Amino acid sequence: MADYTLDDLLYLMSRLRDPKDGCPWDRVQDFSTIVPHTIEESYELADAIEQGDMQHIHEELGDVLFQVVFYSQLGKEQGSFDFASVISNLVAKLVRRHPHVFPDGTLQSRVGEQTKDTEAIKQTWETIKTAEREGKQQQSVLDDVPSAFPALIRATKLQKRAAQTGFDWDNIDGVLAKLKEEVDELIEAREQQSQQQIEAELGDVLFSVVNLSRHLKVDAESSLRATNKKFENRFQYIESVLQSRGTTAEQSSLAEMDTLWDEAKAKGL
Repeated sequence: MADYTLDDLLYLMSRLRDPKDGCPWDRVQDFSTIVPHTIEESYELADAIEQGDMQHIHEELGDVLFQVVFYSQLGKEQGSFDFASVISNLVAKLVRRHPHVFPDGTLQSRVGEQTKDTEAIKQTWETIKTAEREGKQQQSVLDDVPSAFPALIRATKLQKRAAQTGFDWDNIDGVLAKLKEEVDELIEAREQQSQQQIEAELGDVLFSVVNLSRHLKVDAESSLRATNKKFENRFQYIESVLQSRGTTAEQSSLAEMDTLWDEAKAKGL
């Protein structure tokens, strides 16, 4: 197998988009049509990392890189940007956001005694990002939180951004009280049998749970993904045991499945 380079990848991309002898599918793509593939590849990479499958991670990293190369080719064709400018912009931004590593703003700069205060580093990072947003003349601090984010991630981002202005609970007790308030309102909406209000109040409950996660310093998305996996493992255990008994979940009672669920839990699944 040949050892290809980044230059080979960029050439391959230009060939795929060639109007004369390129790939018919690649030629008709644009920024918007590639987005679903980018999201899919990113999730596949996240899944490979979660599984700890290094070979799969290796492969998925290539697929994610190809998304960047594809967008860069589209930008080059429109005269907006190319892969080289994407890299240059990225390096400049990272140097700017790491003054504790590059104090004079160049890759060649060195520091003496480097700070090990991660909270101070994080605060500096956020301060620099805030200054960058101000340079973009946004009307709201929330303007650049992408609407395409998964809901849990976007809720976390919105809350963090608002918190930077001081709009946040002073302590976790206030967050817990708010969560209880929202649950009570959901119960009331259910009693009134208002589906529209139920949906609205359930959204408030979920938003409050994300807020609780943030104050507990737990990533809501990762936490839920872990719970999804735990549920999957335990339910598959139920299915496996039932199959060994010559039956199925549909043919079993809830009590029987609950017992098997407890068995799975005791096994650490």
